[in-house]
Amino acid sequence: MSKPPRLTLPSDARAYRLTTARGDFAVHEAGAPERGTALLVPGFTGSKEDFIGLLEPLAAAGYRVVAVDGRGQHETPGPREESAYALEELARDVLAQAAVLGGAGPLHLLGHSLGGLVARAAVLRDPAPFASLTLMSSGPGAISEEQQARTKLLVAALEAMREDMAGVWTAMRSYDPEDALPDAPELEEFLRGRWLATVPEQLIATGRVLVSEPDRVDGLAAVDLPKMVVSGEVDYAWPVPLLDDMADRLGARRVVVAGAEHSPNAENPQATARALASFWASVDHR
Repeated sequence: MSKPPRLTLPSDARAYRLTTARGDFAVHEAGAPERGTALLVPGFTGSKEDFIGLLEPLAAAGYRVVAVDGRGQHETPGPREESAYALEELARDVLAQAAVLGGAGPLHLLGHSLGGLVARAAVLRDPAPFASLTLMSSGPGAISEEQQARTKLLVAALEAMREDMAGVWTAMRSYDPEDALPDAPELEEFLRGRWLATVPEQLIATGRVLVSEPDRVDGLAAVDLPKMVVSGEVDYAWPVPLLDDMADRLGARRVVVAGAEHSPNAENPQATARALASFWASVDHR
């Protein structure tokens, strides 16, 4: 899971609810759209807080940055029905968010991990609202076999214990490596609170997406939209060579963020923000 580098918003950022035709979504926003707007979509078990480290540097680069909790994630409510979290439904949500956020310059879409699969589905459905697409630590199809096995165990636990999310959390954290550094108490409290606030059916449905999503790279390559693939130096969900190959197939810009693994947005946000701002600037000058 992504762990935010800090939990407090920059002084010039704000938290509010973005009203769309498909409901209200909890968001963090910073900056003014001098050069455009960026819509940031989080990954599995994640939330808008995963992008806190990007808000200030991207706003300073001239972008309005909007990080969103998807339906059923953290502070955005959602129904207790698995069908509500089908990939196409989540893609429609992104397009509804884009309809509200667009109009003040170019709109750049970024999806992290599962969020990349959601963003891709949105672009395949309708690329018109977007000036670019960035896939961050998000691959061509299903996650690696090792991570599929872990995710299937988690989905099975959620199916059996969806009314005991605290129990699932305890069981899940028992699989953490014994030599892993403990999280700071305030971060541990946030991570547990985020988990408990997320709708179990959202996790079940999106977990299934992660283990079954087919390769849709050829379809995405046919979309005339500038694309970038960003990752850390190591990725357990989609190995880095697979992401290199996907970037080649897409004709996309490829950036590897030093010192980062699956969440460069949280693990090295300054370098990640520089890469994003550089890419978006190149799109602006096409």
